[in-house]
Amino acid sequence: MKIAVPVAEENLALHFGHCREFVIFDVDDEGKEIVKSETWPAPPHQPGLLPQWLQEKGANMIIAGGMGARAQSLFEQKNIKVIIGAPREKPEKVVADFMKGTLSTGRNICDH
Repeated sequence: MKIAVPVAEENLALHFGHCREFVIFDVDDEGKEIVKSETWPAPPHQPGLLPQWLQEKGANMIIAGGMGARAQSLFEQKNIKVIIGAPREKPEKVVADFMKGTLSTGRNICDH
């Protein structure tokens, strides 16, 4: 599995469309651990671009703080699962908590 996390100022960006970069983690589903990570500068913000771009990077899940309904739908069309409401933490901690089943999510901070 590959999990993408939008990052700003070294922590999960609360709105995925306003991030400076993405960290994409290769994770071992069975061992519940991070195998590898790569950091990519975010492409210019354009509606509909990020789902295609992340799919090309191999991501099949994104964990974000907030995301609009249209973006969620576009990710779904690309078979990329979306988890929203994640806290502003280091991306490694967010993914590790998800893998352990302890990721605490709240409300979607994005309403568009």
